[in-house]
Amino acid sequence: MSTTPAAADLASVLDLSAPAVLDDPYPALAAARELAPVGWHSGLGCYLITSHAGCNAVLRDRSLGRIFRDREPETEWDTFNWLHADSILDSEPPKHTRLRRLIAGAFGRGHVARLGPRIAALTETLLDDCAARIDADGEVDLIEHLAEPLPVLVIAELLGFPEQDVHLLRPWSQAIVRMYEMTRTREDDLAAQQACGEFAAYVQDLATHRVAHPGEDLLSDLVAARDGSDRLSHRELVATAVLLLNAGHEATVNGFGNGMGSWLPSAAYHRYAGSRPPAGADLGLDIGLLVEEMLRHDSPSQLFERTATQDCVVEGVHVRAGDRVAVLLGAANRDPLVFEAPDEFRPDRDPNPQLSFGAGIHFCVGAPLARLELSTSLTAVMRRWPQLHVVRATRRPTFVLRGYEQLIVASGLATGSGPTSD
Repeated sequence: MSTTPAAADLASVLDLSAPAVLDDPYPALAAARELAPVGWHSGLGCYLITSHAGCNAVLRDRSLGRIFRDREPETEWDTFNWLHADSILDSEPPKHTRLRRLIAGAFGRGHVARLGPRIAALTETLLDDCAARIDADGEVDLIEHLAEPLPVLVIAELLGFPEQDVHLLRPWSQAIVRMYEMTRTREDDLAAQQACGEFAAYVQDLATHRVAHPGEDLLSDLVAARDGSDRLSHRELVATAVLLLNAGHEATVNGFGNGMGSWLPSAAYHRYAGSRPPAGADLGLDIGLLVEEMLRHDSPSQLFERTATQDCVVEGVHVRAGDRVAVLLGAANRDPLVFEAPDEFRPDRDPNPQLSFGAGIHFCVGAPLARLELSTSLTAVMRRWPQLHVVRATRRPTFVLRGYEQLIVASGLATGSGPTSD
């Protein structure tokens, strides 16, 4: 670890555990970016990259790897450790190249395309429930009743999980991803260990069943994935299924929630909704561009860590082998050198080189599915309700995976002082 890093210390302007930063990190991220595009953070013991150019370069730099470090003691963390060590997210070439080739081959058999109609049907069923709640109470929580259940149902459909077991997936995912945050408790550790053990055992049993009874789901294709004589090991198969739930589900929940939390209060939405045609008519909006702006304006993933595998230079700063380097995706996505009026929500922003799905060899393999889910659900919501407003919003107390616990909305445009925030 570097003892005298040749970079400004960002700890004075960026406390990633401060309540104000968890509620709205962007003023602090802007201050950090103005201080240094590459800075040392003495509190975290790592370099932080705050510029778009720097983040993009680090994500593509082969001298900076995704190096997983086993947690100890091994007796407590064994399953957690191999679920990460045997996943594509925490592997580097040549292992990463091999895993990605096998997984991409299984994904390439039309799974995302076949899910399109099913995603649309699931969305409409969930929106029927939302509509009933709006009719009865005047408002509905888009997180609880749409953003959270939809990705779980889609991942379950993708992997072929039995319908009666879907309720198990969300608690497992939440317990595991809590370990990626800066502050954790012993209770968080125990919950993650239990979730890893239960989820791994569940997938192992289901994969064993698929060997004898293959279906048309992705898990069956992962079991059968071949590249010559190569195939996924049993642990690699399980780690892939767990990663797909954790990464795919959390990113989609937070991408939709954060996106709606940015879009609905924006001046652009009020201009748009004020002149909207009746429900069911053409939206008159490029949904693809709107989704990209949602992902840019309030990134569901704020930080991605890498480790220098050799001495290197990052944006003019000398980094030693073994040093940790973390890209701040939220800062990159609001870099004024790349995005005009970066704090403003512009639904037609184009081009929009947002980095929320990463870049380089670790670019999110599930990005096409996430974009499909977001565009489908967003289109359906806007067709149902030409005008919506946020009544109340409650943030999760997390930084790395940023999202809402609640996003209460009601039909009609906002009047008065606007939504409250807890």
